[in-house]
Amino acid sequence: MDELRTRRVSETMREELSELIRFESSDPRLTDVEVTDVVLSSDARRADILVRLPQDAALRTQALEGLEHARVYLRHQLAQRIELFRAPDLRFVPDSQVSGGQNLAKLRRRLRRGRPKD
Repeated sequence: MDELRTRRVSETMREELSELIRFESSDPRLTDVEVTDVVLSSDARRADILVRLPQDAALRTQALEGLEHARVYLRHQLAQRIELFRAPDLRFVPDSQVSGGQNLAKLRRRLRRGRPKD
């Protein structure tokens, strides 16, 4: 998949997953989960979903368990909403904060665009 299409699909997946988790999920473990970025593999068979989780360690583990539990449902919903040949396997990764207040997703976007760090 070319780079432009990968970016468009990643952004569409991020928007759809945000909507699914925030508005259509009834799992109380997912109330504080926010999707920050989606990183597709080069063959679009796997997607790493970067998520911002609560600060409390117990709530973080519960949120990750909730995401793992909802993985099949979220993948199915994505397949219905986005017209792709094959829906990618979803893997949820906590979005760790980078020193200086910038998160990892912003740095990756900046790298993709080829912009130097301010």
